[in-house]
Amino acid sequence: MVHTWYDPEEYVGLRRVGGLVLSPDGTRLIAPVTELKADGRGFRTALWELDPAGAAEPRRLTRSAAGESGPAFLPDGSLLFVSGRPDPDAASSADAPSLWLLPAGGGEARCVAQHPGGFGALAVARRAGTVVYTSEVHPGAADAEADAQARKARTDAGVSAILHESFPVRSWDRDLGPARPRLFTAAAPADSGAGLGAPADLTPEPGMGLFDRNPDITPDGATVVTDWSVATGGGARRERLVAVDAATGERRVLAADADYHFSAPAVSPDGRRVVARREFDGEEGPGGEPRDTTLWLVDLATGEGRDLLPEHDLWPAEYAWTPDSSAVLFSADDDGRCPVFRIGTEPASGGPVRITADDGAYSGLNPAPTGTALFALRHSVDEPPTPVRIEDASAPGAHPVRLRSPQQRLELPGTLTEIETEADDGMRIRGWLVLPAGASAESPAPLVLWVHGGPYMSFNGWSWRWNPWLLAARGYAVLLPDPALSTGYGPRMRRRAWGSWGERTFADLMAATDAAAAREDVDGSRTGAMGGSFGGYMANWIAGHTDRFSAVVTHASLWSLEAFSGATDYPADWMAEFGRPADNPERYRSASPDSSAAEIRTPMLVIHGDKDYRVPIGEGLRLWWDLVSRDADAKFLYFPDENHWILAPGNIKVWYETVLAFLDHHVLGKDWERPALL
Repeated sequence: MVHTWYDPEEYVGLRRVGGLVLSPDGTRLIAPVTELKADGRGFRTALWELDPAGAAEPRRLTRSAAGESGPAFLPDGSLLFVSGRPDPDAASSADAPSLWLLPAGGGEARCVAQHPGGFGALAVARRAGTVVYTSEVHPGAADAEADAQARKARTDAGVSAILHESFPVRSWDRDLGPARPRLFTAAAPADSGAGLGAPADLTPEPGMGLFDRNPDITPDGATVVTDWSVATGGGARRERLVAVDAATGERRVLAADADYHFSAPAVSPDGRRVVARREFDGEEGPGGEPRDTTLWLVDLATGEGRDLLPEHDLWPAEYAWTPDSSAVLFSADDDGRCPVFRIGTEPASGGPVRITADDGAYSGLNPAPTGTALFALRHSVDEPPTPVRIEDASAPGAHPVRLRSPQQRLELPGTLTEIETEADDGMRIRGWLVLPAGASAESPAPLVLWVHGGPYMSFNGWSWRWNPWLLAARGYAVLLPDPALSTGYGPRMRRRAWGSWGERTFADLMAATDAAAAREDVDGSRTGAMGGSFGGYMANWIAGHTDRFSAVVTHASLWSLEAFSGATDYPADWMAEFGRPADNPERYRSASPDSSAAEIRTPMLVIHGDKDYRVPIGEGLRLWWDLVSRDADAKFLYFPDENHWILAPGNIKVWYETVLAFLDHHVLGKDWERPALL
C-alpha cells in the first residue's frame, strides 16, 4: 500500500483548520486546529496563532489532553477559550468544560469561569469587554450551586430519564434535557489575576427558547441580541430575534413573522443595527414555493427591518460587518462555488457585488479593523480549508493570498474539471469531475457517482467526511453533480423537485452521469453510485430505478419517508415540505425509495450509525431487512456508537476500507477482501 495522505491510515492524521478569529487590533489571527490524539483513537483541537502578514510560521498556543475550542478576544487582546482541562488552582476538577483566558502578553492560561453546564455560544462586547454566553441549567435551579445539586441528585439516584413537554427532544446524536440553555453575561476580568465578574442570569426559565441559539452583544455591553425559539403549535417552532437588556433581563422582539425564521444575529460595530439570517420553510407539496434564505437588516432601536437581498437568490452561509458598519460581507453558494459578496446597508447602495473571483468556498470571515482587508478560510473541492488574506474586499475581482498554515498544501492524486449538460426539461446541470492521475482515452477510469446530502446544498468545497480524492487515488473518476434542489442555481432548480424529490432529481443525476460517461477518459461500462443522507435517499432511489450501476453504497439513508417523517429529530421542518403522512399518503408513497424495493438488482452496501437522530437507525435496519428478505446481494456496515457521520479515526478508516473493497469487487471485478478489523 502506498503511504500517502490519501491512504485512509494517513488521511485521518492530517491537521484540519476549523475557523479563524482576528484580534481587535488586527495583529493576531487565531485558528482552532484539529488533529489526531496520540493514541490514535480520537481527535482533539488546539489553538494556533497565524501571522496575518503571512511571514512567520504558525505557532501552537495551547496543548492539553482535553483540547480547546471557542476562541474569542477581549478588547485588551487577551484570548478566551473553552476547555475541559483541569484547573490546577481548583480544589476539585470541574465536570464540564470551563472558560479560560490566555493573557495578551503571553504567559500561562488561567481558568476565569466555571458552570456546571459548561459553556455554549460565546460573544464579547467590542468596547466594554462584557462576555455573553449560554450554559445549560436544570429547570428551577436559581444559581450554579442549585444546578450542581440537581445534577448530583440525578446521578446519585441513578436517574437518566427525561420528561419532555415539547419538541425537540434530541438533535443529531444528542439527547436534550433535562437542563436547558440560559443566557448569561459577566464583566471582563478586572485585573491580570481576576476571573470574570459574577454571572448575571438574563433568562431564568427559557424553556427551549435558547437551544442551539447564537447570541451577540452590542459594543457597549448594554444589549444582548439573540435568536429565540417559540412553540407555534402542532409540534412546530418559529425562531425570532429578541433584544435583551443586559442589566435587567427585559426582552423585546426585534423581528418575528409567522412565515419566517430569524437566526444568527450579528450586531454592527457602531451598535445601531443587526443583520441576521431570515429563512422561509417553503410551501407544502409540489408546486409550492420552495425553501429560501436571505439576509435581514434590523434597526436595533426601532425594530424596523428589511431584506438586504431582495430579488437575489443568494443563501448567506456566513457574514460579517465591515468595520465602518456600512456594509456586510457574506459567502453564498453560487454555481458550484461559495464566493464572498459585499452588500451595502443603505437602500441606495445597490445590489450585492461578488468580491472573490476564484473557484473557492469561503468561511470564517474576519474583516480587518482598519482598511478593507479580509481574512478568511478558503477551501475548494481540490484544497482543504486554508487561511487567506484578501487585500481589498471592497471591490470585485479579489484574489486570495494564502497564509502560512498548520496544514501544508496537499499534492493531489489527480485533477479536477467541470462538467455540464442539459436535463430533459432544458435545465443546465453542472458538477465537478475528479479524475485520477493517468486517466486517458487509452486508459479510461471507472466512474463513481456521488450524490450530495442536504438536499439544499451544492458540491463546492472540501469534505473531510466523504473525500473523493481517496477514491481517485485508487483509480476511480468521481462525479460530483448538482441536481435538482441544489443551491446556487436560482429558485427554479429547487422548485423542480420541491415536495417530490426522487423522479426529477434522478433524471438530473442520470443526465450528468451520461455526460461524464461519454468522455474518452471515463469508462462508462464500469460504474458505481453512492450518497449519504439525502444522497443516500437518492442512492436507494437509483438502486430501485436502474441497473446501470454495478454497485450502490448508501450511507445514513432515508428509505421509508412515512416512517422517517415522525422519527427524525425535527419532524416539523420535514413536514413543512411534504405535509403529514396521513394527509398525503400518495405523496409519501410516490416519493419513498422503499416503494421500489422489489426492483433492486444492484449489489448494495448499507451503512448506518446507531446514534443517528437525523436519519434514525430504523431506516437502515428496514432497508437491510428489505434487501436480505429478498435475497439481495448486500452488506450492512453498522456503527453502534456513531451518528449521522463517522467521526472516530478507527471507524473512518474501516469506512473507507469497506467502501473501496465493495467498489473494487463489484465495479472492477476484484475478489472481495473483508477489512481486517471487521
